[in-house]
Amino acid sequence: MNLPYAIMAFVTLQRLSELVIAKRNTARLMAAGAREYGASHYPVMVAMHTAWLLALWVSVGDRTVAWPLLLVFAVLQAMRIWVLATLGPRWTTRIIVLPGASLVARGPFRFLRHPNYAVVTAEIAVLPLTFGLIGIAALFTVLNAAMLYVRIGTENRALGLSAGSPPPPARP
Repeated sequence: MNLPYAIMAFVTLQRLSELVIAKRNTARLMAAGAREYGASHYPVMVAMHTAWLLALWVSVGDRTVAWPLLLVFAVLQAMRIWVLATLGPRWTTRIIVLPGASLVARGPFRFLRHPNYAVVTAEIAVLPLTFGLIGIAALFTVLNAAMLYVRIGTENRALGLSAGSPPPPARP
């Protein structure tokens, strides 16, 4: 297996394992009385991310890997893990709100309201650019922006947040 396909195998296995974790966390949250928001757009988001992966799988072939961009992608993976670890059992790929639960105000959430979306936005551009696939990076960046416009608005409403309010202050 060449390096581009090895990278794609890693990313695909990572995403599949995250879906397993998300499904488990979603089930636990729902059993605890949580409510899902934005369920109607979730299949569209899954389809977009699946199409992104498939476009990469079909296109990477024997392309040269841009090592500096691969390093940026590796840093993004560390940031992704930071977000997931910070949210712990509250992390899911869906918008699930547990009534009475306070907003997470530690880890990357001290700096950004939606750090996971920032990481995903960067990943969607950086991974294709790692292989020189500018068209895939551009297309899916635009599609992701449209998706996040809907998703972040839905999530903010579900959390009772106004669009311009800052992240919650960190608690000691």
